[in-house]
Amino acid sequence: MKMNTIILILSGLLLAGGAGMYGYYSYMASPVMAKPGEGEEMNNNISDVSMKDIDGNLVNFADYKGKVLLIVNVASKCGYTKQYADLEAIYQKYKDQGMLVLGFPCNDFGNQEPGTEDEIKEFCSTTFNVSFPLFEKVTVLANKSPLFEKLTNNSVTGDSAIRWNFEKFLIDKDGNIVARYRSGVKPTDEEITKKIEEILNN
Repeated sequence: MKMNTIILILSGLLLAGGAGMYGYYSYMASPVMAKPGEGEEMNNNISDVSMKDIDGNLVNFADYKGKVLLIVNVASKCGYTKQYADLEAIYQKYKDQGMLVLGFPCNDFGNQEPGTEDEIKEFCSTTFNVSFPLFEKVTVLANKSPLFEKLTNNSVTGDSAIRWNFEKFLIDKDGNIVARYRSGVKPTDEEITKKIEEILNN
């Protein structure tokens, strides 16, 4: 093989390798290079999310502007399932002031939400008289929905996976994530209701 051919091949390999390394380091460095507050605003706000409700209708979360939201991953066969009653209670207490509970059925934990959307609706209605909005089943662990990706990875409530059913995320009137409560915290606990009232009154 002629020397000039070898030089050309080596040059091509170096260029290709350099492009690959550049892409790698650019990817790794991109969060650092973001403008202050830019990534945080995107990550901590859910107004750009769209999800289907339990009847299959697309809901744009931008339409919830002006509302305080309590978002919960729910299940019908869980030790915390009785919290449906508490969720309905605070919904009834605060709904006229501009607060909504949003329930997202999830089967990620112990197969405790195996039913179809119709079965979930029937169970919630007949067992707990649920009247707050319910959505289609979601995944919150592997291949999590964009909504739960934001809820579990942000600068306000941290970066940690949901541990079980009935974790709760509080959203202010502008769509910003403001608080997160683990499953053992009841929706009617003062820790949550006091924060809801604080946001409603601002």
